Amino acid sequence: MKAVLRKAFSPILNTFEKGSSDYAYRPSHRKILITIGVLFAFLCGFIVFLTQASEGFGFLIPVVVFGGVSLVTLVVGLLGTDEAVANIWNSRK
Repeated sequence: MKAVLRKAFSPILNTFEKGSSDYAYRPSHRKILITIGVLFAFLCGFIVFLTQASEGFGFLIPVVVFGGVSLVTLVVGLLGTDEAVANIWNSRK
C-alpha cells in the first residue's frame, strides 16, 4: 500500500528527496512535521465549517493554502524518506 501511495504522490516526494546526500535527520523532525500537517488540516476544515453558509468564494484562498500545506507536510511526513524530511527542514550536517 505504501508503494502505491508513494507512486501516487511522487511529484511531491521527488521535490524533497532529490538533493545532496549530506543531511541531518532526527526522528523528532518527522513527528513535528506530521503534527504540523494535522494542525493545518484541522485549520482548513475549521475554515470550511465556518464559511459554508457564506455567499462569496473568498474563503477558498485560505482553504487552498492551508490544505496544500497540510497535504505536503503529511505526505512527506508519512511517506517520505529520512532525506525528504531533512530537506523540508533544510537540515544539513
